Amino acid sequence: MPHIQQLSPHVADLIAAGEVVERPASVVKELLENAIDAGAQSVTVEMKNGGMTYLRVSDDGCGIAPSELPTAFLRHATSKLRTAEDLAAIGTLGFRGEALAAISSVSRLDIFSRERGALSGAKLHLEGGVPEKVEDAGCPEGTSVIVRDLFYNTPARLKFMKRDSAEATAIAGLVAHLALSHPEVSFKLIKDGTQTLLTPGDGALRSAIYASLGREFALSLEEVKGADSELRVTGFISSPLSARGTRGMQTFFVNGRLVKSQLLTAALEEAYANRMMKGKFPGCVLLVELPRDMVDVNTVVGHPVQTSSGSTIIPISRVTFGYMTAGGDLPADKPAKDAPDFPFAGGSGAGVSLQPVGFLVLSGDTVRMLPATCSTVADRVVDLIPTVVEDVKSFLTHE
Repeated sequence: MPHIQQLSPHVADLIAAGEVVERPASVVKELLENAIDAGAQSVTVEMKNGGMTYLRVSDDGCGIAPSELPTAFLRHATSKLRTAEDLAAIGTLGFRGEALAAISSVSRLDIFSRERGALSGAKLHLEGGVPEKVEDAGCPEGTSVIVRDLFYNTPARLKFMKRDSAEATAIAGLVAHLALSHPEVSFKLIKDGTQTLLTPGDGALRSAIYASLGREFALSLEEVKGADSELRVTGFISSPLSARGTRGMQTFFVNGRLVKSQLLTAALEEAYANRMMKGKFPGCVLLVELPRDMVDVNTVVGHPVQTSSGSTIIPISRVTFGYMTAGGDLPADKPAKDAPDFPFAGGSGAGVSLQPVGFLVLSGDTVRMLPATCSTVADRVVDLIPTVVEDVKSFLTHE
């Protein structure tokens, strides 16, 4: 029988990298979130060959002190959390302190950083997660991370990479979504030496939509706003005449994070009832904002599954990040408070980890909400999105 032993730090880092770094877009996501958390007003992403051979993310944020550069690449090293209580009200995009360690363990990485007001900066090179000596360097204020030869030391991972064009498309989509959720930041994307995206960073969501999603879509939108005590919904929705054949142009954010939620989709489309042809779907960019302590982003959940009766049941907590998995049957006449205790299954998306406060039942073209006994943020989101759409009812009617 094999003996149990602790893995070496290098092997442990490679395993962690498999969880955090799935493809070049994963690297860009982590580095861009760090840049936004650092207070950057301008961010540039440069890639070659779909990001497999070269990725560079540069920002004008607060920078990193030279003495802290090696620490930044240790696992669970972060400036964003201090105590367990901080997990209850996360206000940053990143917080686990795993990204830089994971990225550096499967690539050749160089980082240049200079604090604001400092006379000079510093640089550090890491090969397969092993750092060299920190050296002085002349560089602009902020941080620039260069990632070369991604997965060079894990050749099995390379077999699962898609074509360079597909990886580049994934990166472009990611940058566009972050530009929409943070219109106050200017994003520039350079692909193989050609600039393909530039947002103004003027704080106007419509400007970010125009730059990221195109002129035609931006001109078809109407602004909506709504508030309910601590909850706010703002953004833009499309007219019925601009409906599309898929839901690909529906984008939702909760506290600056991109979410995929059947709940929000159902609430939006309910507002368009009897205003669009069957098989057509509205487009939107909607931002939901609520107090940090109402959202738990420190969790992983799976996808909804069908019950034996053919319905899909999704347990709803305060806000649904990703999809939640539930098993078993819930009769239509059974109140949510008497529903079975459905477990949440693990998956790869970020989600809320809270006890269910209601159930969203999807059966064919029918969407039913079975609320729990208490008033919830999820209920208010469902109610509020149709409300803000109704505020522009005249716009929808005259289109």
